[in-house]
Amino acid sequence: MVRLKDLFYIEYGNQADLNKLQKTTSREGIRFISRSSENLGFQCYVSPVESMKIYSKGDITVTLGGSCLLSSFVQPSSFYTAQNIKILSPKQEMTEAEKHFYCYAIAHNRFRYTSHGREANKTLDELLVPELSEIPDWVNVSFNIDAPDKSPCHDKIVGLTDREWKWFQLEDFFRISAGKYYRADSYSDGKVPLVSSTNKNNGIKNYTDLTPVYNKVSLTIGKISASTFVQFVPFVVSPDVTVLEPNKIPFNESIGLFVATVINQENYKWSYGRQIRLSDAKKLRVKLPANKDGHPDWKFMEYYIKSLPYSSNLKGKKHLRS
Repeated sequence: MVRLKDLFYIEYGNQADLNKLQKTTSREGIRFISRSSENLGFQCYVSPVESMKIYSKGDITVTLGGSCLLSSFVQPSSFYTAQNIKILSPKQEMTEAEKHFYCYAIAHNRFRYTSHGREANKTLDELLVPELSEIPDWVNVSFNIDAPDKSPCHDKIVGLTDREWKWFQLEDFFRISAGKYYRADSYSDGKVPLVSSTNKNNGIKNYTDLTPVYNKVSLTIGKISASTFVQFVPFVVSPDVTVLEPNKIPFNESIGLFVATVINQENYKWSYGRQIRLSDAKKLRVKLPANKDGHPDWKFMEYYIKSLPYSSNLKGKKHLRS
């Protein structure tokens, strides 16, 4: 084990405030990295500032405090940073896979710290991690197998704050129904997903030879924590899952990912003691972008998802559509 500072040049980032920068929708701008655990920390593009250092593609950003403590990412292009973020640049040549390995190694030290208590500002440089020669060979091998396309489907960046959002009743746009019970001895291994209330693996408990009940791209909501997922292929569900099938609306995997993300923002309201049942799901109201007619702007939702990094991986897949 070696100290992090033995492997990387470490410095504080720009310590910039976004409200003092000029946002831009152009990819000719510079990526602004915030203290977030999502989307590689990317928040938006900003116009270049002559006096501010631009950090390089391939550098690692590490969040030092807050609820996203030690969120660590390899940045895919040049960037600025918000406050309380450190930048790691390798002292010796590293593959992208090896950089990602160190991101995971750093993040696994999160238990040592507390938000707004013992944060990582002073001690990050001294964290112990495996030395470069100790990284297993499979790290580089597996990273290069079916490597995902990092590019978005659309080049134009769109924002979430420059449009009107309204509350909508989900039952107005989806047929909402509950699953059914399948005895363990009533099916064998197969290709049809059985979706349960788990919050892992897209809610899929196992793959079966059952006859699919649902054949459209749909949303599933687990009763215990309201974990919501998009189901792309024909599937069946257990009784602790509620299914939302699109009803006479344009719907595909991109729109589904947008709506599922919005519903998942309400996870904190539900637990084992307060489960979301069919009757509760039928009352669900969510806030969505609205068009000029006051209806949900499904086209914008699709476009927004397709403007994000890695969205190209949705293209060409033989998913079902409603």
